[in-house]
Amino acid sequence: MRKVITSIIRQKNPSFTLDPSIRIGVLLRIFLRKAIELVRGSLMLFRGKKPRKILIAKGVSFKHLSYASWGEWVQIGKNVDISAWGKKGFQLGSHVTIGSYSKLFVSYSLNEPGVGIKIGSRVGIGDFAHLGGAGGLEIGKDCIIGPYLSCHPENHRFEELNLSIRLQGHTRKGIIIGPDCWIGAKVTILDGVEIGKGSVVAAGAVVTKPFPPFSIIGGVPARLLGTRLKENVSDQLMEKING
Repeated sequence: MRKVITSIIRQKNPSFTLDPSIRIGVLLRIFLRKAIELVRGSLMLFRGKKPRKILIAKGVSFKHLSYASWGEWVQIGKNVDISAWGKKGFQLGSHVTIGSYSKLFVSYSLNEPGVGIKIGSRVGIGDFAHLGGAGGLEIGKDCIIGPYLSCHPENHRFEELNLSIRLQGHTRKGIIIGPDCWIGAKVTILDGVEIGKGSVVAAGAVVTKPFPPFSIIGGVPARLLGTRLKENVSDQLMEKING
């Protein structure tokens, strides 16, 4: 059993080694739970989709499956709510994990369908995420994301004082998170933001503007705290961005 579990996990993380202190009883319970989730995922066949080794926990709601696609060994936590309907639908790469109690909705209205949500391979998203796809949301491969991520690729217009804000329509630019980013817990990302590859976003940040690759970001609103680049390049970049 240790070899089976190690072999499966190494498809996502080639350097994974199972800790020898883990008791066989713990492994049995984990294996049984995952086996049940895999069986639940196989029921996708009855909804006209190829399961492709998708693991689905209890209480998952998956709407508009014809707009959805995914790779192998996708894991969806309990009570996740997904609505895939939109212009480009809902796309997951292989070895993606979506934490429990998350909500991923491409569209929220019938008159203005959303663009889509696309999540690259080997992305792990923590519990209680709220991801919208109105203006388009793209998360690059190999990102690690803490709980309570909130992405809103849409803004309400509010210029007219004599008209209710809810009737003034929306603006949509989209959100792009580059590959290999680390997004901390309780981060909020607003419309029009592009976070460059390899960036780190501190817990609790509210990101309202784009940042270049390898940025270290934090604060409300978020600002550039540093970069992961070599020191001389980092100093030049900081001067350029901070004026």
